[in-house]
Amino acid sequence: MVNQRPVNIVMIEDDEGHARLIEKNIRRAGISNTIHHFVDGTSALSFLLDSEHGPSHNGPALVLLDLNLPDMSGIDILARIKSDDGPLRRTPVVVLTTTDDKVEIQRCYDLGCNVYITKPVNYESFADAIRQLGLFLSVIQIPSAEEV
Repeated sequence: MVNQRPVNIVMIEDDEGHARLIEKNIRRAGISNTIHHFVDGTSALSFLLDSEHGPSHNGPALVLLDLNLPDMSGIDILARIKSDDGPLRRTPVVVLTTTDDKVEIQRCYDLGCNVYITKPVNYESFADAIRQLGLFLSVIQIPSAEEV
């Protein structure tokens, strides 16, 4: 039997209101995992690439990634995560953004994102989408760095 370890969730979201809504509805879905929130790509990548304190040290991670960030594109972050030579490249990435451009969606999947979710404009629809994401998070299996 696989020994499950807690999944560290890394949320890269510059909109504080969206971040609070995402965390609140993930918690409502029964997910109590640690959520590391970053408002920019630079600090998020620094954490993800930190071999002493980042996910490769603390166990597997799941990344919730907005594409529209103040300092760099979420596409650049996704490309960096998926081009990593170490365990970071296996990290599941859920793109959670307002961008519904079909070209951007295809580009994210081509780069290796695992799930692409367009944020609904309506509050209730957005909250419901995040609750469903929380249910998804409660059942997925993520390998640890030692398993591959």
